[in-house]
Amino acid sequence: MALGLIACVSCGPGGQRVGPRVRSTVPTGPTPGVTGTARAGSPPVAHVVLILLENEEYSSVLGAEEAPYLNALADRSVLLTHYYGVAHPSLPNYLALAAGSTFGVESDCTSCNVAGPDVVDQLERNGISWKAYMEGMPTPCYTGAGTDDYAKKHDPFVYFDDVRNDPERCGKVVPFGELAADIAGNGLPAFAWITPDLCHDGHDCPVSASDRWLRRWVPRITGALGTDGAVILAYDEGTSEAGCCGHASGGHVLAVIAGPAARSGVRIATRLDHYSVLRLVEDNWGLGRLGQAACPCTPSITGWRA
Repeated sequence: MALGLIACVSCGPGGQRVGPRVRSTVPTGPTPGVTGTARAGSPPVAHVVLILLENEEYSSVLGAEEAPYLNALADRSVLLTHYYGVAHPSLPNYLALAAGSTFGVESDCTSCNVAGPDVVDQLERNGISWKAYMEGMPTPCYTGAGTDDYAKKHDPFVYFDDVRNDPERCGKVVPFGELAADIAGNGLPAFAWITPDLCHDGHDCPVSASDRWLRRWVPRITGALGTDGAVILAYDEGTSEAGCCGHASGGHVLAVIAGPAARSGVRIATRLDHYSVLRLVEDNWGLGRLGQAACPCTPSITGWRA
């Protein structure tokens, strides 16, 4: 089943389904007048790392005794206090973050695929390095439904036709074990996506398991960013229907921006969602905006940079 990209026309629900292989009318190349620098005029941060966790409402994590590290990180970094998943269940949220659309997907399907521009197209067109690290993935570009620790529904890249069917691109969707080697070899890409396994992301284990994993890995990652990089940590969806921005209803979830490029002890109360994070990534390198990330109804994340 191939699904096409939904363009932002009237800023309706990101999950609206249209006919197959409908291409976006939103420009997917660099925005005119912007060539590899952030829209606001600031130089782009060198690294953006995105880490996705699973299925917790904001109120069940913030202040929770089971998550001392995550709460300390939120306290000393940038906390997005009104951040929302775009839909239920998981997969539409992952697709939204990576391509600005849910492509009409309303389930955690493992035999579906999507056609249309995605963030990989944008990054490669502009010469920006990228890699996706999937904990529990048995081999690079594994396209099976899952293993005991890995779930395809938490890996949007293997759903994209132009990634899955391109050996060079798909070879950049790798088991998490490669992250340590890339850090040690000073080879962390400019954009990195990290999906912990089904225990460490909180899907199958309590919040405390995610917290211990974050305590181990976030310092290693931020230490590899030098003086100019950010780690965005967000939950994909909550357990409620809370939402914002005319198209998000995936629950009120925790999101934090940390790392040397982020401010300290900042609370941003703007109502934001996953499309706002995609916009942040795109605007950092002046890539143009995809789908709902281009919609006027999607707020930008401002005031986060140090």
